[in-house]
Amino acid sequence: GFRHYVVGSCEFNSSKLNDIEFTLSYYYNKLEYIRFSSSVGKYVGYTEHGIKNAERWNNGPEVITSRGGKERYCFRNVGVFTESALTKS
Repeated sequence: GFRHYVVGSCEFNSSKLNDIEFTLSYYYNKLEYIRFSSSVGKYVGYTEHGIKNAERWNNGPEVITSRGGKERYCFRNVGVFTESALTKS
């Protein structure tokens, strides 16, 4: 069978918004074909299919939604992530 999955991640070294990077990676059969990075601010394609989608998504509402991911997902949860990591170490 074929596998398609999306991985969202937050990398941070403090709770300040500008110290957080949000990435959203799309995979098909273990190969990453497109990625959104908050530091780049747009989608970047890594395969022929990914490049075509990146072009389309960067000119549509998808890029605006993803740009809000850093504030919506990472910034709101950085305290939860930090607390969870500190209690387990």
